[in-house]
Amino acid sequence: MQRITITIDDELMAELDRMIESKGYQNRSEALRDLARSGLQQASLEQGELETCVGVLSYTYDHGARDLPRKLTNTHHDHHDISVASMHVHLDHDRCLEVSILKGRTEEIRHFADHVRAERHVTHGTLAVLPL
Repeated sequence: MQRITITIDDELMAELDRMIESKGYQNRSEALRDLARSGLQQASLEQGELETCVGVLSYTYDHGARDLPRKLTNTHHDHHDISVASMHVHLDHDRCLEVSILKGRTEEIRHFADHVRAERHVTHGTLAVLPL
């Protein structure tokens, strides 16, 4: 493990300390390590360096929309090689939530997520990408 020294202005340090307290970090080092990992992950994503990943795709949709549940199921079957698991939740009479765990090439996972979110009557969708 390396030890480093950094200089941070008072305002930023106060903000960091508030985050440390609100999230329950044991110390500043743990918080800074998490922030560094997150920043490195984001940089890898932006630069396209993350070859493989795990993705969590969450989306809501109108289950009464004509053919939509069938289309979504077919999309998952068409991408069975990256679709690890899914959870389906009935939110109310008209809306469902699906959470899909995806694993594979980052480009394929993004393409799959974009395709699902672009379906008509898919109302909200987010993709969280995590490095392997």
